[in-house]
Amino acid sequence: MNLFSTLICRTFLISGIIFLFNLQGIAQIKVTGNVVSEQHAPLKQVNIRFKNGKDILNTSSDTSGRFQLILPKSGSYLVTLSAIGFQTCSKVYQITGIPEIILNSIVLADSDEELQTVEIIGTTAKKYFSDYSFSATKIATLNKDIPQAISTVSKELIADRQAATLADVVKHVPGVSQSSFYNQFAIRGINQNQEGAIINGMRTHQYFFNQPLTSNLERIEVIKGPASANFSSVDPGGSINMVTKKPLAEDRKQISISTGSFSTMRTALDFTGPLNKEKTLLYRLNAAYEDSKSFRDLQYKKAYLISPSFSYVPNDKTSINVELVMNNSKSRLDRGQAIFGAIAGKTDLKSTPVTFNMGGSNDYFNSQDLMLMSNLSHAFTPDVVFNVAYMKQAWTEDLLEHRTTNAFGVDENNMPIPTLAGMRAVQRQQKWNTDNLSTYFSINATTGVLKHKIVIGFDVMTTQKYRGGGENSAQGYRLKDGTVAPKYDPAKKDLYLFKTVNGINAPVPNTDHFNLANPVYTIRNLSDYIFTKTEIPPAYALVNGLYLQDQIRYQKMILTVGLRQEWYDDYNNYKLSTEKKISRKKLLPRLGITYAVTPDINVYGTYLKGYQPQENTSTLVIVPPPAGTHYKPLESDLKEIGVKSEWLNRTLLINVSLFEINQRNLLLNANDPVDVNLLIERGAQRSRGLELEASGFILPGWQFSAGYSYTDAIVRQDNDVTLIGQRVQNTPKHSGSIWTRYDLKDNRFIKGIGFGAGIQYSGDKLPLYIRNFTLPAYTVVDAAIYYAPAKSKIQLAMNVNNVFNKTYWVGAQNYLRLFPGTPRNVMFNVTYRF
Repeated sequence: MNLFSTLICRTFLISGIIFLFNLQGIAQIKVTGNVVSEQHAPLKQVNIRFKNGKDILNTSSDTSGRFQLILPKSGSYLVTLSAIGFQTCSKVYQITGIPEIILNSIVLADSDEELQTVEIIGTTAKKYFSDYSFSATKIATLNKDIPQAISTVSKELIADRQAATLADVVKHVPGVSQSSFYNQFAIRGINQNQEGAIINGMRTHQYFFNQPLTSNLERIEVIKGPASANFSSVDPGGSINMVTKKPLAEDRKQISISTGSFSTMRTALDFTGPLNKEKTLLYRLNAAYEDSKSFRDLQYKKAYLISPSFSYVPNDKTSINVELVMNNSKSRLDRGQAIFGAIAGKTDLKSTPVTFNMGGSNDYFNSQDLMLMSNLSHAFTPDVVFNVAYMKQAWTEDLLEHRTTNAFGVDENNMPIPTLAGMRAVQRQQKWNTDNLSTYFSINATTGVLKHKIVIGFDVMTTQKYRGGGENSAQGYRLKDGTVAPKYDPAKKDLYLFKTVNGINAPVPNTDHFNLANPVYTIRNLSDYIFTKTEIPPAYALVNGLYLQDQIRYQKMILTVGLRQEWYDDYNNYKLSTEKKISRKKLLPRLGITYAVTPDINVYGTYLKGYQPQENTSTLVIVPPPAGTHYKPLESDLKEIGVKSEWLNRTLLINVSLFEINQRNLLLNANDPVDVNLLIERGAQRSRGLELEASGFILPGWQFSAGYSYTDAIVRQDNDVTLIGQRVQNTPKHSGSIWTRYDLKDNRFIKGIGFGAGIQYSGDKLPLYIRNFTLPAYTVVDAAIYYAPAKSKIQLAMNVNNVFNKTYWVGAQNYLRLFPGTPRNVMFNVTYRF
């Protein structure tokens, strides 16, 4: 804090104490005041806290910088004012009371060091957006200073939407499109390839079939474009970083209960606060449970999440955080809706209901995910800070499913029967372990007129697939000798068993076909099948990265430059006599520039390169070999320019970006009905587009989040020359959304009522594997109403999603695997804060 602002703050506080000390204490004391910057501009949304013993009252300044609140009694109050970009001001007041007190203007000083070095302590802000990111540049940086588009969804928006899954959370992020019922998205026209997740800036390894609960998330960051220089191997379109809640230095407790459509019941708790008087040891406990059905036949979910965390901050030099996240889920894997045979221009997407499911009634998909995360930050000097973060993850899967082979059954002449879907029975068990270590120094330095924020670091990540996993698979057609052929060959029809189906003579499948015209959901008897048993070969991957980054500030310009040297080792048949190892290395540059046109408007440009060995994609199938890195690595680059701006005293953000992403050496599942594990390499894709995003407050009780995206994604090279120049699948050209909430705080008749409303639009899409039909564009309207009785700690909420019961599809793979959107549904919630 500079001397001038310190004197102002202290003079104000001392004069306030002298004034208030002589007042006689009475109950219900009204306190008003206003907050301004050093330039005497009113500051909106400054967090203001009055604390007296266990009583804590919070308020915030309005668009004019004014605030007011009612104190329940006289006494000693600790008053703290804080805002991003300004130094915190705190002082004790002895309030001995008159009915109304008017405070002098409070001046907050600007701060260059407005954030923690690493995210150890949680945030108390209550808004739909975040001003900063710890992960995008490895150090705390305001989003407007980062030369790359970053979209955030806060816990407040997640709660207002009752968004229980990641898909619900990110559906309002511009440029992000849901592709299926899994944790699978297209970002900026690029379908996800690496199915790992990023949590607190660290990569994990888990399959994407299940969506975990979101109650422990502080916010979601979507960092657009390839970010391999920061996170090692990640998707070229963007990275979804899930940031978990951290402990707070004040007591807060919250219990939430929800119920609604599809027999859904959810409950969650969030407790946090200090564990000692000095407030050096803090805790947070998040827990959640869900028991729900679905609009989809046969589907259910029973899941729980337990996540305790502790922060130790003994002084201003050292901070430690330890966190455990345990996710347990029991459900069925939903492969989507099947429709009758698709013919270009004539496909009837409504030939089966959106509830239609081809699974078995005794199918199951159980997964357990246990993560231990810790980080340490220590400042050797104010300008040299050492940071280390470690993550340990154990993930297990136990699966039984009946799924389509992506083909129809055939008759004796090998002609498809469009009412019979070919089926495959699968049993699978496997275990994974991931270790992720990140160490780096952050250094502030000055050379002449240049200011530097330097990051020097080393990352190491290991991923191990343990021996003992396996898959049993039953598909193909039965032969008279008791064996199974992978497909039907009419030239050898005398070798096959036959039966009559709907008057048609057809070969007998190993796993019964699913009759789309007359579905039957009997308990499947696994002894009826002839299984092919396969051991899932153990695997091991090691990634090492050494990197250097410098954010160089000169007057109004920030130049961000970085280099990362990465080494990658991939072991197939790990520790077996047939072990094979492939090693690769890559130098990855990062270059970005940000220029402050005004204090509130930044323009930027960036160039990034991405690098992604194919190991993870290849492990989505069984019996890779070759190991994933035998395929050419996926390489990509990003060129982007944009404008980031803040309005209305930093309470409204508006960002615009133009981008081009190129990716080469794509590796995709071939969608082969016989060999479901067959992978193919596709040449190249290019994605260009425009994104517009706005979020913030229109009025003190009215905030919103909105976005629009135009994405032109095309195939540049492919083995199939007819695809060159065509649209990339599962990507709409146009998409947009808005969500807003308005609270009636000052209305004397209906005070405590709030309203929410949202619209989501998505243009048409092509299925992932075939192009003979199109998923239509759709517009979905959502609404909500909230009620918080005066002087109570309860909020009641009702969310109505898909108000007009629109039938739509969020994605598709082929005509046997479409993913319909959820019909109209209602969720009720009660939240108690104490």
